[in-house]
Amino acid sequence: MGTKGREIVGEHVGRVLELLNKAFADEWLAYYQYWIGAKIVQGPMKDAVIAELMQHAADELRHADMVSLRIIQLGGTPPTSPKQWFELTNCGYEAPDDPFVKMILEQNISGEQCAITTYNTIIQEIGLKDPVTYNLAVQILQDEVTHEEDLQALLEDLDVFLKK
Repeated sequence: MGTKGREIVGEHVGRVLELLNKAFADEWLAYYQYWIGAKIVQGPMKDAVIAELMQHAADELRHADMVSLRIIQLGGTPPTSPKQWFELTNCGYEAPDDPFVKMILEQNISGEQCAITTYNTIIQEIGLKDPVTYNLAVQILQDEVTHEEDLQALLEDLDVFLKK
């Protein structure tokens, strides 16, 4: 990162890196949860759910890339081992052991709600102390809110389908 860019963050760089490393871990775990869920999901509306999960997986991977680039810009190193993801995560990982479509959707809605909380916390805490990270968190938060809405809409459709 350039000298002036680092100067903006100042003494907050350590805390920003801590928050970003935790978010990075969350993004990788979310990516895998979506990806594996799309592979094993079973039940009605499976094809629509698979399409949505794969799109969300791609978005989570893109988020991990965005966050990692910011970590590097700030002079940090993203977590280099999947083991570290479990140590750092805010949101954890819920293995999709029950492949029924309703369970997969509910698990991923819960994950998105945690991600929304995580990025909102980053926005609230960092604010204009680091406008670049703030902007990054706002961009990702917008995606996470959309993901929650998409998954909840599928769950509502599924509930209507199951009641027939």
